[in-house]
Amino acid sequence: MNNIEYIKLFWKHDFPDEPVVILYKVDLKHDRLAIQAIDIYADKKTKNISKFYKDVIEIVSIPTIEEFNSNEYGDEFYACSITEKEFEETWNSRIYKGTIHY
Repeated sequence: MNNIEYIKLFWKHDFPDEPVVILYKVDLKHDRLAIQAIDIYADKKTKNISKFYKDVIEIVSIPTIEEFNSNEYGDEFYACSITEKEFEETWNSRIYKGTIHY
């Protein structure tokens, strides 16, 4: 069994300084904590986050795809699974080639 899950989260909003897509690398063996994340903005610029919990007060687990899509967190979110390759290519190149809308 793979102990890592890769998630693409689309976030529909009107906040110009917030990402519209977030890619997560999730550790399934350690309470679904994010190992890394990539924020992707409307202009497709990316920001790699290697210390996801650096500035937080409380460490929380990353929800499952099903939880994101259940509207528990609002109907502005849609999540899907991605491959390790897609995550790593975006991380290493700092170029997002995917869509910013779901």
